[in-house]
Amino acid sequence: MSRIGKSPVKIPSGVEVKVEGNVITVKGSKGELTQELDSCIKSSIEDGILTFTRESDAPDHRAKHGLYRALAANMIVGVSEGYKKQLEVVGVGYRANASGQKLELSLGYSHPFVIEIAKEVKVSTESAKGKAPLITLESIDKQLVGQVAAKIRSLRKPEPYKGKGVRFLGEEIRRKAGKTAAK
Repeated sequence: MSRIGKSPVKIPSGVEVKVEGNVITVKGSKGELTQELDSCIKSSIEDGILTFTRESDAPDHRAKHGLYRALAANMIVGVSEGYKKQLEVVGVGYRANASGQKLELSLGYSHPFVIEIAKEVKVSTESAKGKAPLITLESIDKQLVGQVAAKIRSLRKPEPYKGKGVRFLGEEIRRKAGKTAAK
């Protein structure tokens, strides 16, 4: 059996979960999310606990069992607490500026990048003298926050020699030694 799929999901107080056919709707203080389940996975709610079952032990069904359980658990955490990702922009002259749902990044290229962020994600930037600019992304959808953060990071990935680029807060960059002068 799938270890992830068979573990039940506890529904905290203040979160309302509805199962209608193969669609799960989760409503909480921060918002509402829905997820459609595959026909091979069934879900049920008993005493504030959400459980998932599969119709057979086929490899495809076993994989989806754990997947949909994890997606439902992420939805419950999202509508009750929310998700937050922070990126730091490291490099001389690298800047980040947020105005509304637009994020403007100067990353050492000849032109700045202007990114339109999805309306479900709240974006903010923070710049302090002597520190790398910080980009904060917040949303109730874990997948969307991760996707937006990965898109921003892909514009200038951290390089291994000086560590310049956009990285997640606390991310360790494996550094390489540069060239040594010949004698």
